[in-house]
Amino acid sequence: MTVGLAAATANAILNVLRGTSYTGISPFVKLHTGDPGSAGTANASANTTRNALTMAAPSGGSSALSSLASWTMTASETITHFSLWDASTAGNFVESWALTSGVPVVNGSTFSFSTLTLTYAPIAA
Repeated sequence: MTVGLAAATANAILNVLRGTSYTGISPFVKLHTGDPGSAGTANASANTTRNALTMAAPSGGSSALSSLASWTMTASETITHFSLWDASTAGNFVESWALTSGVPVVNGSTFSFSTLTLTYAPIAA
């Protein structure tokens, strides 16, 4: 499985084309050391905390990070992916992404996204 939308998320978005509503979520981010897989649970970071994500209003198919708390790492590892969830614990997997490059972290260090832009493409021109 490569990164991308959870099947339930894709179905919810496609249902909009059938005239049904799509309900937004309060998103939470989980860190991974490899591809999160189709359920978003594979290759989880040793730090299992999901932090709340706030994004700016989208424009041109992209939305920039407004706020996201940092993580205090509980193991030395390399963060390569992250997943999006609709709850801080349990809840539903929404989508996953790969970082441009892996970020090595050390136990006790702080990991944060200084910038993050989520983009859906291509956009018709």
